[in-house]
Amino acid sequence: MQRYDMTNITSADGKQATLEQLFCSTSFAGKIPHQLKLFSAINIFLSVTAFLGNTLILIALHKNSSLHPPSKLLFRCLATTDLCVAFITEPLAVSYWMSVVNERSDICRYASTSALITGLVLCSVSLLTTTAISVDRLLALLLRLRYRQVVTLKRTYMIVITFWILPTIVSTTYFWNFLITLRSIVIGILLRLVTSIFSYTKIFLTLRDLQTHVQNQPQQLNQTSPLNIARYKKAVSSALWLQLTLVTCYLPAL
Repeated sequence: MQRYDMTNITSADGKQATLEQLFCSTSFAGKIPHQLKLFSAINIFLSVTAFLGNTLILIALHKNSSLHPPSKLLFRCLATTDLCVAFITEPLAVSYWMSVVNERSDICRYASTSALITGLVLCSVSLLTTTAISVDRLLALLLRLRYRQVVTLKRTYMIVITFWILPTIVSTTYFWNFLITLRSIVIGILLRLVTSIFSYTKIFLTLRDLQTHVQNQPQQLNQTSPLNIARYKKAVSSALWLQLTLVTCYLPAL
C-alpha cells in the first residue's frame, strides 16, 4: 500500500526518507549513543516505579467505597492508562533507543512506530480522562442533588470507551498522512486544555461566591456545609494538581 508523500522527509544528508528511516538514522539520534543509553536507564526505572505505583492505586480504588462509582471509574481509567504507559510505551521507547544505538534497523523500524502510536493513544486517553475529571467535579458542584441522577455509571462507561476508541482511530492516520495526525493532536490538546481551564475556573469562582454567601448569612447555613465545601475544594485542588503534573510531564514529548 503506497503511503502519502507526507511520510517522505528530507534527511540531514539531503536524501528522501520515510519517518521510520528518519527516526532510525544515525544522523537523527545515533550521534548521541551515551545520552540514549542514559534515557533508556531512566525510562526503565520510571517504568518500574510507574507500574508499581499505579498498581497500588488500582488496589486502593478497589477497596475505596466513599467515591461516587462514576468518579472512581474515571480514576481507574487514568491509573490503567498510566499503567499501560509503564508496561507498553516506555519499554517500546527503550527498545527503539537501544536499536538505534546498536544500529538494528530491522528492530528500530517497528519499535519506533509502535512506541509512537501507543504513546499517542495512551497520552490522549490520559488527557481526555483528566479533562473528564474536571468536568465531573464541575457537574458535582452545579447539579448538587441531581448529580447522581445525571452522572451515572453506564454513561461514564460509554464516555470512557469513547476515550479509547477516538485516539485509536486518530493514531491510525499516521499510516496515511502524518500531518493529519499532528493537526488532530494539536487541536485535541487545545480543546482539552480550554475545557479544563473553563471547568476549574468556574468551580473556584462558584466556590468563592458560595463562601461569600456563607459568611454573609451564617444563620441560614447548615453546620455541616462549611466542612463539605472545604472537603470538596480539597478534592478539586487535588484533581487540578494531578492534571497540571500530567501536562508538565507530557510537555517534553509535545
